[in-house]
Amino acid sequence: MSPDPARPNILFVLADDLGAWGLGCAGNAELQTPHLDRLAAEGVRFSRFFCTSPVCSPARASILTGMILSQHGVHDWLRAGNSTAESGGQGRLIQYLDGLTAYTQRLAAAGYTCGLSGKWHLGDAHHPQQGYSFWETHAMGGGPYYGAPMVRDGEVYAEPGYVTDVITDNALRFVDAHAADRAPWHLSVHYTAPHSPWDRGNHPQALYDAYHRDCPFASTPDEPPHPWQINSAPLPREGVTRRDVLSGYFAAATAMDAGIGRLLSRLSQHGLRADTLVIFMSDNGMNMGHHGIYGKGNGTYPQNMYDTSVLVPAIIARPGHVPEDSVCDALLSQYDLLPTLLDYVGLPNPAAERLPGHSFAPLLRGAALPAREAVVVYDEYGPVRMIRTDDCKYVHRYPDGPHELYDLANDPEERANRVEDPAYGARVTELRAALQAWFARYVDPQRDGAHEPVSGRGQLGLVWPRGEGEGSWASDWSYIKPPTG
Repeated sequence: MSPDPARPNILFVLADDLGAWGLGCAGNAELQTPHLDRLAAEGVRFSRFFCTSPVCSPARASILTGMILSQHGVHDWLRAGNSTAESGGQGRLIQYLDGLTAYTQRLAAAGYTCGLSGKWHLGDAHHPQQGYSFWETHAMGGGPYYGAPMVRDGEVYAEPGYVTDVITDNALRFVDAHAADRAPWHLSVHYTAPHSPWDRGNHPQALYDAYHRDCPFASTPDEPPHPWQINSAPLPREGVTRRDVLSGYFAAATAMDAGIGRLLSRLSQHGLRADTLVIFMSDNGMNMGHHGIYGKGNGTYPQNMYDTSVLVPAIIARPGHVPEDSVCDALLSQYDLLPTLLDYVGLPNPAAERLPGHSFAPLLRGAALPAREAVVVYDEYGPVRMIRTDDCKYVHRYPDGPHELYDLANDPEERANRVEDPAYGARVTELRAALQAWFARYVDPQRDGAHEPVSGRGQLGLVWPRGEGEGSWASDWSYIKPPTG
């Protein structure tokens, strides 16, 4: 156990493509997440927590570094540099965060033992990085649930077991090995669930069949396809029904929830619940029919910034320390996580002036959040940038649009784009200026995504000054084809 209550263990659980709508405790009566619902009852659930980018690798880089994309230079999902087993990558390994400081490095320097089980997807999955010493990773970041490419001792192997269970098993090994340590530990458990594939053969069949047979799927909309939809995720077409797709997604999420239940149970068995800050989050949001989209920010081209893509589920709990059964409605972002964790365990944040995030650690201690002049969150995905306030959202696409403005107070589902409405002209001007000023403050000009051809097709290498600029972006749609029929 950790001997210092001020420096607890940290269990950070990250889902892959779980929408904020996908939890029972968030009001979904169909998708079964009993263990996460119990975790929410034991802590704080954040109802308006945003990713920094609605796609996996950039969001994960921001969680670790506290930087926006145009600071750390990971602008799209990483299509190359992850593993020697990767097709199209010529076997090269790239450490995309090399030279950048993650909060796990600061924890490790302060005496924490840091472990990772599951998805890394930030380059070179073969070798531990960023302060981690325990390293049981997925070789790439996506793929089958049975026969998943995993890394052990620097080598890739095909894991015959259900990968969600394997990620849990590896995490439990870490907990058991360090349960009696006097030094604190930090364990990242990064599931690939509920990312596609969603076919019956990729998930426990009894669980899949129960959803397929019994679930009405009324909790997800059934709408006409969005005109910008692309095939970045499996779509209900060509013999695959909406029920088929949703059954796999729901099954993957419930199986992950069961794994989280095993982790929480093991903490209890070791008497570690009060000594462990448990954080649950998703890397980005997800549309499963919302707006007629299947996918996240790159479920469309151009990329979208709908709330269903950028809102993520987030829960933080620590019995006896964090307020229980609480819901926080403040606008918060993944770039707030690094300053919060460092603040919570009493470590300095030397880069605070260069980072956009603010600590919400007082809330975890039962105090009010400090007042801020303006509560606004921002997102980016290459040349697509978003500013969101309590009542409005403006989306700007460089260089020429299309741009969007949503009056969230009167149109919370973002149905009517008001950007050309003269009645909203002043609001558009105000939000556009605020967005440009904020990014001008934090952007590294050598990693500025607004001027890179990021399209959701994947990133192949480092951006300037360390990479080859335009050569860093995939220019083909070989893995993505526009929907037909």
